[in-house]
Parts: sequence; structure tokens; C-alpha cells
Amino acid sequence: MDLFEAFKKRHSYRKDFTDEKVSRYMLEKIVEAGILAPSGKNEQTTQFVVVDDEEKVKEIASISGGRKAFHTASAYIVCLIDREPEPILKDMNFQVEDCAAAVENMLLAVTSFGLASVWIDGWLRVEGRNEKVCEILGIPKNKIARVILPIGYPAEKPEGPEKLGINERASFNTYDLS
Repeated sequence: MDLFEAFKKRHSYRKDFTDEKVSRYMLEKIVEAGILAPSGKNEQTTQFVVVDDEEKVKEIASISGGRKAFHTASAYIVCLIDREPEPILKDMNFQVEDCAAAVENMLLAVTSFGLASVWIDGWLRVEGRNEKVCEILGIPKNKIARVILPIGYPAEKPEGPEKLGINERASFNTYDLS
């Protein structure tokens, strides 16, 4: 799939997945796409836990509160950052940004394989879900699960929302957008 075609086709898929399992090869390539993302000062801080064990997938799905993508996903990729990141430039760190770049690369890889996913972030930050996911996966206390991607073959044709055109979102040399 052409890169710009992947940009156009990628969207958040929150519906059911089929029963077909995502191959370990595809999961490895998706994570490799995340690893290849840029990171602040090349610190490469984002870590990944790939979950394709059926029992662990079911255990994570059980805390999802009925979300379709969670209950029918073949696998998850959990993106980890430090709970208390050290500054790497003055008083700043870039772990959230690094994670976001990795996630977008992975979502494009997901799309290129004909798979679908949805970026789950806020859901992890409420009702103790982060701690539950970390406990299920044996993630150490100094890390947090920042993003989780449920991944599978879409049961319905994925169609994303219409995007505004370049003239509505960008201008050259000065701000000229109303």
C-alpha cells in the first residue's frame, strides 16, 4: 500500500473484528514501525508489550466495559513510558510525544496490512485500568501503559470521517485561516 493511501485509509476502528488471528509476523512488523519512529534526542523511551496470548487478551477484554474493539481483538499492543520520566533537555522530557509518534507509525502499519485498530489512551487513565493492565502483563511499577491498541481484521468495512482540505487547515508564510 502506498504511504499516502495508508494516510487516507487510516482511521479509528471501534467496531467488531473477525475471528481471524493476526499473525506474529504482522505484529512484529507493526511494533518495528513503532520502534522506527523518531524520539526526542533519540532517547527511544517507548517500550511495547505485544499481547497475543488468548487468555491474556480475554483478561484485558474483561475490564473494557463492553467496548466492541476490545472484546473481539485478536491482539493488543501496549505502549509503555516511565511513570516519572527524567528530564533530557533542561526540565523537559518527551516520552508522551515519543509514544505518540510510535503509535501513529504503528497505526499506519496496521492499515497497510488491511487490519484495523483504535488509539486507546484516556480509557487507561480512569477507574484504575492502567494498574489492572499493568498487573495482567507484569509491567514494573516504574512504567505506565500510556496507549493500548486493540488489533484485528475488521468485520465491517472501515470508513473514516471526511477530512478538511489543505486550504482549510494550512497556510503559507503567515496565518491566513478563518
